[in-house]
Amino acid sequence: MTPIVILSLLLSLLPSSIRAASTFSPARPPAQPLAVKSPYLSAWQEAGSDGGNGGYLAGQWPTFWAGATLGWTGLINVDGSSYCWMGAPLHFNTVDQVSYNYTSSSSTYVLSVDGKVQITATFTSPITPDDFKRQSLIFSYLNVDVVSLDGSEHDVQLYSDISAEWVSGDRGQVAQWEYGTNDSVAYHKVYRQNQGNFQEVNDQTEYGNWWYSTTTDKGYTYQSGIDVDVRAQFGNHSTLTNAADTNYRAINSDWPVFAHSFDLGSVGTTSTSRLFTVGLTQQDAIQFLGADGVVPLPSLWTQYFPDEVSAVVFVQGDYATASSLTAKLDAKVQSDAAAVSDDYATLATLSLRQAFGGVQLVGTNDTQYLFLKEISSDGNIQTVDVIFPAHPAYVYTNPLLMKLLLEPLFVNQEAGQYPNSWSMHDLGSHYPNATGHTDGKDEQMPLEECGDMLIMALEYYLAANDTDFLTKHYKLLDQWTQFLIQEALYPSNQISTDDFAGPLVNQTNLALKGMIGIKAMSVIANVTGNNASASNYSSIATDYITQWQTLGFNTQASPAHAKLNYNNDSSWGLLYNLYGDKALGLDLVPQSVYDTQSTFYLTVNDTYGVPLDTRHSYTKGDWESWVAAVCSDEVSEMLFSELAKWINVTPTNRPLTDWYDTVSGDYNGGPFINRPVMGGVFAKLVLDMGLHP
Repeated sequence: MTPIVILSLLLSLLPSSIRAASTFSPARPPAQPLAVKSPYLSAWQEAGSDGGNGGYLAGQWPTFWAGATLGWTGLINVDGSSYCWMGAPLHFNTVDQVSYNYTSSSSTYVLSVDGKVQITATFTSPITPDDFKRQSLIFSYLNVDVVSLDGSEHDVQLYSDISAEWVSGDRGQVAQWEYGTNDSVAYHKVYRQNQGNFQEVNDQTEYGNWWYSTTTDKGYTYQSGIDVDVRAQFGNHSTLTNAADTNYRAINSDWPVFAHSFDLGSVGTTSTSRLFTVGLTQQDAIQFLGADGVVPLPSLWTQYFPDEVSAVVFVQGDYATASSLTAKLDAKVQSDAAAVSDDYATLATLSLRQAFGGVQLVGTNDTQYLFLKEISSDGNIQTVDVIFPAHPAYVYTNPLLMKLLLEPLFVNQEAGQYPNSWSMHDLGSHYPNATGHTDGKDEQMPLEECGDMLIMALEYYLAANDTDFLTKHYKLLDQWTQFLIQEALYPSNQISTDDFAGPLVNQTNLALKGMIGIKAMSVIANVTGNNASASNYSSIATDYITQWQTLGFNTQASPAHAKLNYNNDSSWGLLYNLYGDKALGLDLVPQSVYDTQSTFYLTVNDTYGVPLDTRHSYTKGDWESWVAAVCSDEVSEMLFSELAKWINVTPTNRPLTDWYDTVSGDYNGGPFINRPVMGGVFAKLVLDMGLHP
């Protein structure tokens, strides 16, 4: 290895502390979202000190959310000298990062090439909740803008590639690929040679086709082949060979990459840009057990396009429209959240992409569903108590999404595919197989799931005024209510959604959820014309909540507070299930309970928030956000401020965790990463929608 090569390698590995400093706005998150559009299209730049490089685009490989490297490279030649602006290829000096900024849908890096040329790399994962055609497309954009910094003209060539690492979680699998053009769009298509339908390895999908596309503008060349050879070709010659490697091989055998390059010519003070698009197409996305047995459900994009290439061409040409729609949503989220506080805006804007990155639209024009993966914890599909904390993000952006999330759970259970009388925990042990639990042996948290489903069903109705939905599912909703009437006042020894904490008898917070569920059913009964039941359920809920205030509170403590469980005066916990009462406008819980808890939380706060309960120093960011939404302004400001502070300084280096230690700011075991539950941050904005019976 020559001295020059050694120097280049060392420069690429320099820590951020001795690099040119970058700014980070509105925060430096533990991992920066690059391409995040589904459980499978999920590329991040690790930033935290625990293995991350501080948040710099160059000098470190992007990773899949679960941690595996995803080869994604950006190179530039300026006046005959080569530089890396993305990734960590050998033998290239890295550019200086000037700034990083994120919105709800985009991450933008501003980079300087020796003070001569500025690169602005914008990664946009379109979130279009009201436009299912665009939302169904699992694609993300990288727009690269180049302009002179010093006022002089510079000879510039631009390059980007992806590796075969995107196509399988098993790097020993054989990848196959092809190159093509269509309607001025150039694309590399890459896929696992032997498809593993509806299979995952290390959480990456083993089926479908991956695409890396751009446009055949003037000066365009392409190449596929061995990573170091293709990149050296560009670095040494400022162009590619327009040749395709046909030696299909294992992903980890001479690491095949798929590259595009452009000769931008003389670049001055008028900027020049090029657009790259990365994405995944799967004809069938989910296996679902409904009334007709297990059937494959198509990706919803198949209802809008005759074939994959048509979808790729559409996406490549849709950047202006897609980014405009996304920018409107960005502006709405920023405006609404900033009206609460700047700290809250920091949190909300980071969480939305993660919430939408956990779901995928499937089905036909007649029947559409939104399926959710319980990312990082169990990997289940359509987990009720993961939909529940995540659901505010979907209600806030488009309430119809809530219906599409809940409907598969109703369809399965109403078809007699689940033998228990309570609500199921999930639709399958592992995404993308929603094949149910006909043996009834899913994870058992019956009170939790029944309460969740009743609360979410009513919340959807209040947001969408869809009486037919409640009427259609009334029988099952009523069945779950009977279970809550038996169990809610004195919960048996069982787990709640916080299952990692273990089972506990008479959980105060869990009992509260059941009572709110019963009250929610009284409203559902009233809306659907079942007036006698409505009166009965309302009376039961009122009676239970009166008893609960005695059973669940330590009124002798100073200050008074809710206990973690009955008969345990030394305990306490976050009473986040109060949110359901407020979100549904039920007025079941007296205001004095909210006031008591607000006063108490101020006394048990740690460096990075209020612990989940007295058993540990860890907390959950989603539940803290629910508490902040319903408590006093002082508590709300405290919790959102500390969550924002945590985002900036946490040593964690993976996509936003919801489960962390309030003292150290580090992971709490697990780790829980990239989970869609962070959609719960939007609880405050759902309350501002003013949903009421």
